[in-house]
Amino acid sequence: MVNTEKFASRLNKILDFYDISAAAFADKIEVGRSSISHILSGRNKPSLDFVMKVVKNFPEVELYWLLNGKGNFPASSSEKKEIENKEPVPLTPQKEQNPSQIQKPENSARISNAPAAGKEIKKIVFFYTDGSFEAFEN
Repeated sequence: MVNTEKFASRLNKILDFYDISAAAFADKIEVGRSSISHILSGRNKPSLDFVMKVVKNFPEVELYWLLNGKGNFPASSSEKKEIENKEPVPLTPQKEQNPSQIQKPENSARISNAPAAGKEIKKIVFFYTDGSFEAFEN
């Protein structure tokens, strides 16, 4: 369970470190300005979505430090490199498949490595044959 008062204190440290206002912080992580105000005042607890947006947009913020004060802020560069070099863990167990067994759709679209000119990828969703899916947002 996250201690709301201590979380608000750590959030204030982030605002001071980046020298930005609560409103600018809310805009940066794309949440309502009132959300920041309510968390800082102790009225509301942070949602998982809120916490993940902070960690995604501010690389010096360690998840465990933000949630429970353990770890460092700002994160040391060696720890950041260690996190970046770790391979992702699949969310669902994957069966070993022989590449020759994988069926390709007959009229599959050609996938390009580069997005169309002037466009940026916002979200990629993988749908698996077992009905599960994974979504990745930019």
